[in-house]
Amino acid sequence: MRTMIEISLYPLDADFIPSIQAFIDRLNTYPELQTVTNAMSTQVAGEHARLFEILGIETARSFAATGRKVFVMKVLGGQS
Repeated sequence: MRTMIEISLYPLDADFIPSIQAFIDRLNTYPELQTVTNAMSTQVAGEHARLFEILGIETARSFAATGRKVFVMKVLGGQS
């Protein structure tokens, strides 16, 4: 089953752009994901289980970096 997730990352830091760009750049290294980025969010689509596996890895990497962050996600499931 294909799933699409809209993700917004809000680093709680004055210098927020590097954290956001690093997260997007890491998502773009996975060829099995389709990503579209705009000024407010990134939409990521892929096979459901793999998509959540990748997001688990990459959100953990973001949280492990310096500074606190908030992720907001909307999930649309069931795409064929």
